[in-house]
Amino acid sequence: MSTVVAAVDGSPAAVNAVRWAATDAEHRGATLRLVHAYLVPVHGYPDFAATFPQLREGMRDQGARWLEEARTAAETAAPEVAVETELAEGEAVPVLLAESHRAELVVLGSRGLGGFTGMLVGSVAVALAAHGHSPVVVVRGRDRLRPGGEPPSQGAVVAGVDGSEPSTAALAFAFAEAELRGAPLVVVRTWSGIVLDAVPRYPLTVDPERIEADERAALAEQVAPWRGAYPSVAVEPVVVRGRPVRTLLEHADRARLVVVGSRGRSGFRGMLLGSTSQALIAHAPCPVAVVRRSAGQD
Repeated sequence: MSTVVAAVDGSPAAVNAVRWAATDAEHRGATLRLVHAYLVPVHGYPDFAATFPQLREGMRDQGARWLEEARTAAETAAPEVAVETELAEGEAVPVLLAESHRAELVVLGSRGLGGFTGMLVGSVAVALAAHGHSPVVVVRGRDRLRPGGEPPSQGAVVAGVDGSEPSTAALAFAFAEAELRGAPLVVVRTWSGIVLDAVPRYPLTVDPERIEADERAALAEQVAPWRGAYPSVAVEPVVVRGRPVRTLLEHADRARLVVVGSRGRSGFRGMLLGSTSQALIAHAPCPVAVVRRSAGQD
């Protein structure tokens, strides 16, 4: 049976991520695996108050309690889903990277504490997006001022594509998620008019209407195979002259999930460590999935 992994750290954001992961596992017919990692500090704590073994035992006990709380939340959200737990001693990134080898999906909260401190803007989410062996979802809510809030359960799945191989992997994931959730799919492709706008006093050597038509044709070509594979998914293709971050954030306001590839070209260049992916996982009003590769690739 396939597995969806959710990181647990005792924070409200992580509990929301667990609920989201439980629902996703239910749609997939998968097992939900709840994982907490803790790292016992060797230095920097008052050893007169607790010995190293006592500190280690205390952190294990705390992690076990968080896992049980997460199990309760998962079973409430999706009672039919099989749930297993893993309490691991070690750093969060290596633990979750190892889990990603056998997971269909790894799910993180938008903010963390404990063993997963700083998951959103820190090293964990970035490392998983860069090196994980499964897609990564950062669960965010509608309230941008409270990113740990409840994620939306309604709306379309939105995919940002540009014709590159990673964006095709993202498109495949987005189609599958849309079908699993009975949701429509909005596929967004942007193109930039910076060069044209920069020289307004000179005759245009490039026709914007022709660029628009070419971009629409390229998007239709990229989407066509997946329309055939997922005939039940209603697809809305969107081609916009503009910035990818702004465009995707606008569509995210009405979405339940935004999906991007780990890298791109054209309007989505540098999605993994550049501004697009960073902006989305920091500001999107819904969960964000980063898909690094197609299934079976190294």
